[in-house]
Amino acid sequence: MNLTLTLALAITTLAAVTILAVTALAGWRGWLSLQQQRLGDHAMTQQPTPNAGTRIEIADLKERIRKLEAIAAGVEL
Repeated sequence: MNLTLTLALAITTLAAVTILAVTALAGWRGWLSLQQQRLGDHAMTQQPTPNAGTRIEIADLKERIRKLEAIAAGVEL
């Protein structure tokens, strides 16, 4: 085979592989960005609802805070 033809074929093949790799990388980055956006949106819209035990604990902590604030203010309970 002619050296010029072999060189042209090698350069063309390298260019094609480079174009395919860059295109695949751009697609992969786009897909990752989409997945991150979907996960971020899902986490923001769906907040876990506290169960009864958690609500009782929060109410208890709020009551303790009110008592401590009253003690700090010098108010008799």
